[in-house]
Amino acid sequence: MQEDWDTLIILDGCRYDLFDDVNTLEGRLESRTSAGSESWEFLRANFEGKQLDDTVYVTANPHTPKLPFDTFHYRRNLLENQWNNDLKTVTPEVMTEEALAVHEEYPDKRLIVHYMQPHFPFIGEIGQEISHTGVSMDGKSDDAPHVWSALRDNKLDVDRDLVYDAYRENLELTLPHVEQLIDTVDGKSVITADHGNLVGERTYPIPVRGYGHPRGFHTPGLIKVPWLVIEGNQRREINSESSSKSESMESSVVEDRLADLGYR
Repeated sequence: MQEDWDTLIILDGCRYDLFDDVNTLEGRLESRTSAGSESWEFLRANFEGKQLDDTVYVTANPHTPKLPFDTFHYRRNLLENQWNNDLKTVTPEVMTEEALAVHEEYPDKRLIVHYMQPHFPFIGEIGQEISHTGVSMDGKSDDAPHVWSALRDNKLDVDRDLVYDAYRENLELTLPHVEQLIDTVDGKSVITADHGNLVGERTYPIPVRGYGHPRGFHTPGLIKVPWLVIEGNQRREINSESSSKSESMESSVVEDRLADLGYR
């Protein structure tokens, strides 16, 4: 939070090298070392114990409700009303629409927008060919596997190249909506990630192939994240007046979303 930005866009589970390969947005690409190798570790390290009265937060990440109510001036959770039951995630198009609505309501606040992509579930044509995790609205498993764990355990009938292509496709489908957001809001924008993702590289000290994003495993594929700086137009005048508000939701909804996204 000490970095200089007006809008911070967080891509969930986006590796630095993947972003570098796919990105077409103009800006200055740097890297940062994330404080966590998975979402809750990242959120705790960056936001827990803070009262960010100058910031509003729009999120589709199911770990965010664990943060205290007064962490942000306003927090909008999209896990309930904007959830896509077929794809079992919040789509990037909806994320951008909601982020713009929140910015219009709070034009004098720093804006954080936490997209769930490129984290699975995979939403593109390639990704839809792969049977992977999902939980129905009644909380019952659909027997589809956590895609990275299944790949590790040889329980998928597809190879890791196809899974990586689906992961890449998720980012490709998301960036146009990120660009729309950046083009619409004022001020300086930064695109980053909460953590990366292991995609089959050998790990250390035990040289086995790693997949997914286990907590506390601070290897480069998980903690080296993109930091794309887009200077934008006139800087936003930020108001730090406090008035913490947050959209509440049932804990059962949070648990279902965690399961849909492979955290359960």
